[in-house]
Amino acid sequence: MEARGGRGGRGGVASRGSRVMAAPEEPCGSRAGGEPGREAAGLSGARGRRRARGAAAMFRCGEEIVSGESEEESSGVNLMEFSDEILLHILSYVPCTDLVLNVRRTCRKLATLCLDKSLTHTVLLQKDYKVNKDKVKQLMRDIGKEIYQLNMAGCYWLPSSSIDHITRCKNLVKLNLSGCHLTSLHLSKTLSMLQHLRSLAIDVNPGFDAGQLSSECKATLSRVLELKQTLYTPSYGVVPCCTSLEKLLLYFEILDRSREGFMLSGQLMVGESNVPHYQNLRVFYARLAPGYVNQEVVRLYLAVLSDRTPENLHAFLISAPGSFAETGATKNLLDSMARNVRLDALQLPKAWINGSGLLQHLKFNNPFYFSFSRCTLSGGQLIQRVMNGGKDLKSLTSLNLSGCIHCLAPESLFRKAEDDIDSSILESLVVSCCNLRHLNLSAAHHHSSKNIGNHLCQLLARLKHLLSLALPVCSISDVAANMEKPPMQSNVTPQTLGKKVWIGIQTYSNQKPQSSVFWALMGSLPFLENLEIIGSSFSSAMPRNEPAIRNSLPPCVRAQSVGDSEVAAIGQLTYLQSLTLAQLPNILTGSGLVSIGLQCQHLRTLSLANLGMMGNVVYMSALMDMLKHCKCLRDLRLEQPYFSAGAQFFQALSHCSSLQRLCIVSRSGTLQSDAVMSFMANCLEVIMCHMFMGESLTVCKNLQQSIVRR
Repeated sequence: MEARGGRGGRGGVASRGSRVMAAPEEPCGSRAGGEPGREAAGLSGARGRRRARGAAAMFRCGEEIVSGESEEESSGVNLMEFSDEILLHILSYVPCTDLVLNVRRTCRKLATLCLDKSLTHTVLLQKDYKVNKDKVKQLMRDIGKEIYQLNMAGCYWLPSSSIDHITRCKNLVKLNLSGCHLTSLHLSKTLSMLQHLRSLAIDVNPGFDAGQLSSECKATLSRVLELKQTLYTPSYGVVPCCTSLEKLLLYFEILDRSREGFMLSGQLMVGESNVPHYQNLRVFYARLAPGYVNQEVVRLYLAVLSDRTPENLHAFLISAPGSFAETGATKNLLDSMARNVRLDALQLPKAWINGSGLLQHLKFNNPFYFSFSRCTLSGGQLIQRVMNGGKDLKSLTSLNLSGCIHCLAPESLFRKAEDDIDSSILESLVVSCCNLRHLNLSAAHHHSSKNIGNHLCQLLARLKHLLSLALPVCSISDVAANMEKPPMQSNVTPQTLGKKVWIGIQTYSNQKPQSSVFWALMGSLPFLENLEIIGSSFSSAMPRNEPAIRNSLPPCVRAQSVGDSEVAAIGQLTYLQSLTLAQLPNILTGSGLVSIGLQCQHLRTLSLANLGMMGNVVYMSALMDMLKHCKCLRDLRLEQPYFSAGAQFFQALSHCSSLQRLCIVSRSGTLQSDAVMSFMANCLEVIMCHMFMGESLTVCKNLQQSIVRR
């Protein structure tokens, strides 16, 4: 079943590998590759809002003192005595709308500080769900001329008339309108007044007509250097008007069928024959959603590139799910790139790399991002063709080898996927790419040998700069240590004849195993922010870019030795912000989750799937204890058969005061509607609630209506 509060968006259900090393939103910026790293010590999100509310309260105390009350009579701290630099730093955590519309009206000093250029230069309305059309109008009227960067991405609740007020921002340089209601006429009217605009992000929806753009609008677009365009209909959008483009980000979200059920064509409509201008292009990035129409349209964009490859092109990235066959035009494009350009970032569909000698001919300058997801790339090819025989690659910060089952083996011809890796290949990679910040080795069997000192975890521990890491469950298994242990008892409670087995209150014990390689790895990566530990054969019941498989493959044999102790080791990651755990069959109590909740106080995103026995949610008690400590958690995704979302679960979840998005995927699962409503009443920040359970359609509809009415 599915119940929603607000609008969940397209990405409500995450799939394997969607967090760490996903296709970059800004692939060639300072955070290129994988999930962008964030400043670990910074204040943000709910924590920042709490500081902001506290600051606002203290400002009121200061106002009382300014208005005549003596310090002796006031119990608050007089912030007005702080330096302007300190006050500006505090105010930087307050949303701009609050600064301009509320805080600056408290006293004269704050009225001046709240309009400081450092606070009004960049205005972020993205995910600010309390902003309405009247606030946007007042904000633009008060500080429109001071705004240089405006981000309204995802403000779907604002009417298109709100966009018209942007015309007051005469000095605007960067504008993000992705996800906003925007017609061709509104876009034309807005851009006609923004002569200094250099960066733009928009959606192209059905009905978009480039012929309605005025000459003034086209003149503005001709000066745009960066364009992010999300396509929901076959179209070139505004690309032909952007004659000075240096950075082009394309997101293809076109459905194969219309809402009426008609098949769509990838051919561009009449009037869309203008050719894009790529002569100045430095960055080309395209991300495709599943569907043949998206593939047809992206080929039309690439056809121009194949005729004449830009000389300054240094980043070429295409993220395509499933099979995306190579054509003559794309082959000509790649051949031209091999002859004429030197790349810094590369990502191609697997069909374009497998079986070809492309990597042998491409030239690289100072590469910082490589993605070879799902490619049949052997370790020998990786070292010789990509790493230049193990030479220095300190510039590389992001490497995606997800699904490359042979990438840590010398040759793939006679090798089985479950064979041990060649530790010398991994060691060469670690030595050459010592500055890696994002590494994805998931969706493969990377089994370490029994030799001491050559375990995968021991070698990865040398990468001190890692911010995000994705590993298969079997790769963290310590074979040498497990051989010394006595045989493990089965985690299945024995059946008795006519006599119930009493299991007492769960107790948690997570002592550090002696010489555990995974414990040592977690201890050596103190600044890791994003971690994925996913079973090699795991397949989500509701994936984003892959076909749904009801009966997934059984877990790897070596994964059977990974359990609660290894999960507890993750608690050493003080600055952890995002965690995904999937297909860990040896979870007995889930006690390690409690350690994470207690020690990882920066955790914002948590995704758990298929932990322990599939027929029983063995970690429910530990999960509820964990949630009571997750004050900063914003996104929670649970995928587990027979999950019972009852009153106790939602009561524990109510402690997550910052929660914004909840998704539960559970075959044969149950829920209590009253508990859901009580949870929604307590957690006022929730804007998305997806629950795919085993309840009846009537229960689903009634619950959805109740949530929407609130």
